[in-house]
Amino acid sequence: MSKENSYNHLAKKILELCGGKSNISSYTHCMTRLRITPYDENKTDIQALRDLDGVLGVVEAETLQIILGTGVVNHVTAAFSKLVSEEGVDVKEAAAQKKADINRKNATPFKLFLRKIASIFIPLIPALVASGLITGITKAIIQAGWLSAESQIAVILTVIGSGLFTYLGILVGINASKEFGGTPALGALAGILIINPEIAKISLFGEQLLPGRGGLIGVLFAAIFIAYTEQFIRRFIPQSLDIIVTPTVSLLITGIVTYVVFMPLGGFFSDAITSGLLSILDFGGIAAGFILGATFLPLVVTGLHQGLTPVHMELINSIGNDPLLPILAMGGAGQVGAAFAIFVKTKKTTLRKAIAGGLPSGLLGIGEPLIFGVTLPLGRPFLTACLGAGIGGAFQAYFQVATFAIGVSGLPLSFLVLPSQIILYIVGLFISYAAGFLLTYAFGYKDEMASQFD
Repeated sequence: MSKENSYNHLAKKILELCGGKSNISSYTHCMTRLRITPYDENKTDIQALRDLDGVLGVVEAETLQIILGTGVVNHVTAAFSKLVSEEGVDVKEAAAQKKADINRKNATPFKLFLRKIASIFIPLIPALVASGLITGITKAIIQAGWLSAESQIAVILTVIGSGLFTYLGILVGINASKEFGGTPALGALAGILIINPEIAKISLFGEQLLPGRGGLIGVLFAAIFIAYTEQFIRRFIPQSLDIIVTPTVSLLITGIVTYVVFMPLGGFFSDAITSGLLSILDFGGIAAGFILGATFLPLVVTGLHQGLTPVHMELINSIGNDPLLPILAMGGAGQVGAAFAIFVKTKKTTLRKAIAGGLPSGLLGIGEPLIFGVTLPLGRPFLTACLGAGIGGAFQAYFQVATFAIGVSGLPLSFLVLPSQIILYIVGLFISYAAGFLLTYAFGYKDEMASQFD
C-alpha cells in the first residue's frame, strides 16, 4: 500500500471509529495530533482508536486528541478533511452548533478555558517555530563570526525571522476574536490597539502610555471584548447599516476601554506572571527546576502544555528571554534517554522498531511518538523518563539558561538559547539523556513488561 493510500485508509478508519459524519462537530491538528470534537462522545470507540495501526495514542481531554506523529498528522488530516467534505458535513456550521453542546456535556470552565487558549495559539506554532529558528540560526552565525551583523545577508535574515514577533499581537487578536465569535479583522485591530507605536503620544491620568504594555494578555482582553461588543451591537443595528455602524462603534468602544482598562490590567497580570515565575525559580533554584522538568511530560500527555504558550511569550515580551522553556524542554530529553535504554535492553523486534521510528522525532523535540508509542504503555519507563527530565531541569535552573524565542525543544532549541548559554543548554540536554537512560536501564525496564509488543 502506498503512503497516500495508507493515509487515506487511516483517515477513513478514524472517521468510522469517531461515529461517522453525523458525529464530527469540528477538527483541527497541531504538530502531532488530530484534534476532533465529536457531538456525542459515547459514539466514539476510544479503545479501537488506540489499537488502530498508525495511531500512537489517544488523549481524552477538551477535544479528542489522536496522536499520529509529525508529518503523518498533516497527511491524515488532509485525507480526513476530504472525507468529511465528501460526507457533506459543514464543519463551520457544526462548530457553531457545538458551542451549546459543549456547555451541556463534559465542559468545566477550566477545560473550556484551556480549549480556547489552545485554539488561539496552536495555529501559530508553525510560524513561531519557523521565525524562531531563522532568528536563532542567524544569531548563532553572527556570534560565531561567520557573518557580520551589518551585512545585508544578516539584515535580511534578521528581518525575515523577527517580523512575527513584532506583529504577533495582530495574529493573536485575529485568532482570539474568531474563537469567541467575532470578526477576525476586528480582532486584528484589537491587536494593533496594543502594539501601535503612536500609543506613546497618549497621556492618561498623568502618565504616558507605553506601546505593547499588557502584551499578549492585553491583546486577549481587547480581542475578546471586541468580539462580544460586536455581537451585542449587531442585535440593535438594522442589517442595511450593519457593515458601517457595527465595526465602527465596536472599534471605538474597544479602543477607549483598551487604553483605560485593558493595557493597565494586562500589564498587571503580565508583571504578576513574570515576577511569580522568576520568584519560583530564584527561590526554588535547583529544586524548582527539578519539579518543573519532571512534571512536564504528564502535561504533554494531557495536551495541557499548549496552554503554556502565552506564558512563554509573556516572559519574552516582559524581560526579553524565557528561563522556563529550557527547563521544560528537558522532558523530551529524559524521554529520549529512557527510550534508548529500552532499545539497548530489549530483545523484542516490534518494540525496537517502534523506538527507532520515534527517536528521530524525539531528538528534534517532538516527544509524543515515544510517549504514546513506547514509555507510557510500558508504565515504569515513563516515570524514569520524568526523573531524568527533572535532573536536566535542575541543571538548566541552576545556570539560569534562557531562550530569546519559543520553538520546539530538543536539539533545535539550542538555536534559540541565548548565545552565551548554548553550550550550557546542550550539556543539560545530554545530562537528561544520560539520566533518563541510566535510570531506565537500571530500574525502569524488563522485557516481561512489554507483552503488548510480542
